[in-house]
Amino acid sequence: MSIIVGYVPTPVGKAALNAAITEAKLRDEELLIVNSSREGALVDKNTASLDDWNAVDAAVKAAGIQSQIVESTYRDDLTEEFLRIAEEHDVSLIVIGLRHRTQVGKFIMGSHAQRILLQADRPVLAVKATER
Repeated sequence: MSIIVGYVPTPVGKAALNAAITEAKLRDEELLIVNSSREGALVDKNTASLDDWNAVDAAVKAAGIQSQIVESTYRDDLTEEFLRIAEEHDVSLIVIGLRHRTQVGKFIMGSHAQRILLQADRPVLAVKATER
């Protein structure tokens, strides 16, 4: 089995990655690291760069765990794409990062994290970034 983490190059994404690395090490499972970008988007701040992936690779190697990177694209719904990958790989745990959003922001934009929490058919670990 494996653990899946949704990674974005932000403090929240890094907190989720660190929690997922810890869980993978504790459970002796492979870590599946997913970074998705919208199909056709010329610029997407959530897409990991080569430097980001080098930092991720260093963290995973330092922890001594097996990992696999999945870079995917989605057309309409990021949540559906992420849950599809989780099901396809039959993961034992989903790890996601949470960021603070206002009620109005959630209403207007929706919340991928909330939908993953409600729609996932397996355990979900939700992580917040530490405030500095």
